[in-house]
Amino acid sequence: MTTLQVRVWRGGPQGGDYRAYEVPRQASQSVLDVVTYIQRTLDPTLAYRFACRVGMCGSCAMTVNGVARWTCRTHVDQVCADGRLELAPLANLPVIRDLVADMREFFDKWARARGRFAGRRTRHDDFERVAPDSEPRRQVDAAIECIGCGVCYSSCDVVAWNPDYLGPAALNRAWTLQRDVRDAAQAERLRAVAGDAGCHACHTHLSCTERCPKHISPTAGIAGLKRAAAAAALKGEL
Repeated sequence: MTTLQVRVWRGGPQGGDYRAYEVPRQASQSVLDVVTYIQRTLDPTLAYRFACRVGMCGSCAMTVNGVARWTCRTHVDQVCADGRLELAPLANLPVIRDLVADMREFFDKWARARGRFAGRRTRHDDFERVAPDSEPRRQVDAAIECIGCGVCYSSCDVVAWNPDYLGPAALNRAWTLQRDVRDAAQAERLRAVAGDAGCHACHTHLSCTERCPKHISPTAGIAGLKRAAAAAALKGEL
């Protein structure tokens, strides 16, 4: 049986360092399997986050050999050619402890981007229908699949440079609502995402698109917001 040499970041908000572990290498072993082995067999004090284990919740996202990934869907064979792994919490977010990142800032930015649906109808009205083949709907078919895992946010260079930047996930959410014909807060939302920390701060590096485990392109949504903001500005609406 071969083994993996695994360095795991241990610490909290005030700092920390990497600790080394030796883990048996198994067939079809995921990175989450490695973390679970360490916690259950070698060091029960290790803190990490996971839930579904099948790529549905996104809560197991961590930095694996310098890249943000879902650890449940990442096999060791994909990322470990030399028998070594380095695991850390998601970048661009505060650390609660060990591999657990604090997601409050991430979701606070969703709120700042007005990432909440604002409908026009009440419970007394009939359902408002969206034609699945309509142009606005087709533009966001992929974007609405975001589960808020934070991988794109952790991978974003602009977030690293400018902590006020709303980030790709929040802007992707804003884009889906801007193209929702049922939403009644589109003008307010566009003003929220058109500021200095909004869509125009994106440098189009495509890191979010490259890293998204759901194969979503937040970059495309952000470009759509840029176009919408420019059109609204020309009309004097911003």
